[in-house]
Amino acid sequence: MGQYLVSIDLGTTNTVLAYAAPNSSTIELFDIEQLVAPGEIGAATLLPSVRYHPAEGEFAAGELQLPWRDADVAGLAQVVTGRLARKLGAQVPGRLVASAKSWLSHPGVDRTAPILPWGAEADVAKVSPVAASAAYLAHLRAAWNTRFPDYPLEQQQLVLTIPASFDEGARALTLQAARQAGLPALRLLEEPQAAFYDWLYRQRATLAADLADTRLALVCDVGGGTTDFSLIQVTVVNGAPQISRIGVGNHLILGGDNMDLALAHLVESRLPVPGGAAPARLSAGRLAQLTERCRAAKEQLLAADAPDKTTVTLLGAGSRLIGGSRSADLTRDEVAQLVVDGFFPLNQEREPARRGRGAIIEFGLPYASDAAITRHLAGFLRQHAPAARAALGLAPDDATIPVPDTLLLNGGVFRSDALGRRLEQVLAQWRGAPLRVLHNDNPDVAVARGGVAYALGQSGRAPVIGGGSPRSYFLLLDDERPDKPRRAICLLPRGSAENRELLLAERTFALRLGRPVRFHIASSTSDVVTPQAGDLVDLQPDDYVQLPPIATVLRDSHAASSRKELPVRLAATLSEVGTLEIHCVATDGGQRWQLEFQLRDEGPAASAEDDDIATIDGAPSPNAVMPAGLPAALEKIDRIFGSRALQIELKEVRQLRGQLEHLLGSRESWTTPVLRRLCDALIERARGRRRSSEHERAWLNLAGYSLRPGFGHPLDEWRIEQLWALYETGVQHHADGQVCAEWWTLWRRVAGGLSVEAQLRVLDDFAFNVQADAQERGRRPHTLVNGSEEDMLRLGASLERIPGSYKAEIGAWMLGRLDAATKAAAKAALNKTRAGAANAGKAEATQARFLWGLSRVGARQPFHGSAHDVVAASTVAQWLAAILALDWKKVEPAGFAAAHLARMTGDRTRDIDDTLRAEILRRLSAVGAPANWSAMVREVVQLDQADEKRMLGEALPPGLKLLS
Repeated sequence: MGQYLVSIDLGTTNTVLAYAAPNSSTIELFDIEQLVAPGEIGAATLLPSVRYHPAEGEFAAGELQLPWRDADVAGLAQVVTGRLARKLGAQVPGRLVASAKSWLSHPGVDRTAPILPWGAEADVAKVSPVAASAAYLAHLRAAWNTRFPDYPLEQQQLVLTIPASFDEGARALTLQAARQAGLPALRLLEEPQAAFYDWLYRQRATLAADLADTRLALVCDVGGGTTDFSLIQVTVVNGAPQISRIGVGNHLILGGDNMDLALAHLVESRLPVPGGAAPARLSAGRLAQLTERCRAAKEQLLAADAPDKTTVTLLGAGSRLIGGSRSADLTRDEVAQLVVDGFFPLNQEREPARRGRGAIIEFGLPYASDAAITRHLAGFLRQHAPAARAALGLAPDDATIPVPDTLLLNGGVFRSDALGRRLEQVLAQWRGAPLRVLHNDNPDVAVARGGVAYALGQSGRAPVIGGGSPRSYFLLLDDERPDKPRRAICLLPRGSAENRELLLAERTFALRLGRPVRFHIASSTSDVVTPQAGDLVDLQPDDYVQLPPIATVLRDSHAASSRKELPVRLAATLSEVGTLEIHCVATDGGQRWQLEFQLRDEGPAASAEDDDIATIDGAPSPNAVMPAGLPAALEKIDRIFGSRALQIELKEVRQLRGQLEHLLGSRESWTTPVLRRLCDALIERARGRRRSSEHERAWLNLAGYSLRPGFGHPLDEWRIEQLWALYETGVQHHADGQVCAEWWTLWRRVAGGLSVEAQLRVLDDFAFNVQADAQERGRRPHTLVNGSEEDMLRLGASLERIPGSYKAEIGAWMLGRLDAATKAAAKAALNKTRAGAANAGKAEATQARFLWGLSRVGARQPFHGSAHDVVAASTVAQWLAAILALDWKKVEPAGFAAAHLARMTGDRTRDIDDTLRAEILRRLSAVGAPANWSAMVREVVQLDQADEKRMLGEALPPGLKLLS
């Protein structure tokens, strides 16, 4: 029995499935059965990528029954997917899950946590972006298996398309969603490439003639949530076109959703309000409802036969569904100006995208800060100018931006002829001549069809985008030596076909399990170096580019302890999505360990990031950039904490920090690689901290300082794992107050690397230390470390991954302590004695500490936590009311705390209301607060270094920047 070739386009707006029957080269579209009304099933090519979560009792069970009885992969008892879900979402606010694909690439949230619908009320069931994506794939699987029971979808040859700009994390989450949907084996293909495959397939009979005048094609794919650019080079060999991809753009969360949202903001400002009051700002749920309405209006007003205007109606809620509705008009000219001119300006100067002080964020998504797609396109063409000039036959020193001679448009946005014509006009002006536009007969389904065309091409039944790898890839075996060749083994020769694994059968390596290993990879385009896979070569300094190393810890799943070496061979594959996949394959035919190297935007190796961690062949990593005093510093650590029985005076232990600074410079200047080298040395000698209280103080202080903030450098996850193993044992010298303080300082410093579970465990000890009465303290477990109020304040403020409700409880404790300190300060101010002044100073210091704590625990934008775990805006508003009651002229930290609690994110589920924001801005102005405090309340901005340091309570390592 043959297999179907199946391709799935899991889109932001719609999901599409195309296929070719066994032994057939005809591509067909699959009509997907879905609910079109309660109790009514219909089939359509497009499955809207949305879910609606009904209220309890909203529908009878039979009204939502599909032709199959598979349970929802997200675990909901009732859910609506597809066309009916989109219809319901436009009527009822706050219950529609949309744009899950965009959320998959959002690093500011936990994408596996139930966070969608974003900003929904507590009684609305929520799912994760991964689960929502899995649900659409599971719907397709059930629909397919119902129609083709003898050919289960999970047993066919599957291709799943993704944005060309998806990073490794988003790709991994997409594969996780597929596995959750019961589709464990599939191949990924980039969407712009799939769109081009679709065109190639449709033109296969006349391809040579159709591409005779094409040298460089631009695929511009603007969908509902993302914008992707790809460059396709066409060369003619023996009269036949040879096609290869030579450029891929960066990830842009920018597409039709942004256009709909921009229109929704315009309509929101026009919605009438009873009594003629100023239009009120809609809730996140109501804005989502209005955005769905504006999407339909946009498509109507940008169509070829568009009316002069249309009316957008926002329905009421509950019993006022009709009577409470409000409407506003949108005209064709307004939509053209906002969408066409706003998102596709002519950009005659070919300016690149503008970097605003902060990205536009709505519904929690970090949309591109510049909405002008043509500016992003200019930057993309400039980035790939050398390769584009070569493809077009232009001089290498040509200063102008090379413009492709051919254009293929894809994505639902280009259903509007106006947008396609505008982009063609822009490129023609840049080029100074018309360009050819390849016909895309249906942008909604081209990607799904192209995935099947790609699969047909792999079996020789359709044209392919090939040419093989443009580079050779090597595993470097020795240290970098200036002007000296590097010994290397060829992993993948230039010209290797994509998705073809090459096993280095003649080379065996010792793979270290359970401990850090580092892989150094280099690429070469040199014609001088033309080895075969497995060849041992000497690379001249000018013949290769070293890629950023990959550091990881590989484990043996079959052994209780994985600290051993295992003989392995290497296998390498170049994937369709721009990754070099390397597998370490055990020689006994057992396990495989996979590493992926992102090959786009290759540049010089980040050698400054190197640690002294063993590479796969046992050679040390380069350490030329490390300070000359580092070996001596490591020797000092070994002398104090090492296993050798040395007679060390406690004075020397106390002087360790000073000695390290003498060797390495002031510790504020220690770079992250230096810090992590110190951290590794300390972790390896952790047992030595127990020798005395001085040893333990020094070890805890240095370990926390060298691993702060717990993430941001290769292998930090492994370091945290090693450190966390010490938590349950507590400290050795628990009666020493300074040891206890250093213990909590360590965990506060590295909190950013702790998992949710670990932070919740730390929270248990925090709660005991601030809540336990005298009787409970008498029963304190031996391993539970005592913590002062100051320790707990800073620790509690650092636990960003715990749920917002727990943070609210911590904030309530802080608010109570702030209130007590405020009353103490007022009482002390009445006492004009020296003792009264001292008490006033202590109370003011306490006020400052707890104001800082409130600003951190209630921050609108976490440093390392997920945005969905922030404290509710209504709770923060109550905290701000208490802070507004203070005299900001006398209590300077009050303005700082208020600014951070009122910080603008652009996400109306997290932001305070406009009235309270205006009052905060007024008070900041009245006390002459720094301009950047007001700026962060007024608009979306990044924190400057001073504010970041004040918020964190400590400077970050040099060169490390948090995305705040």
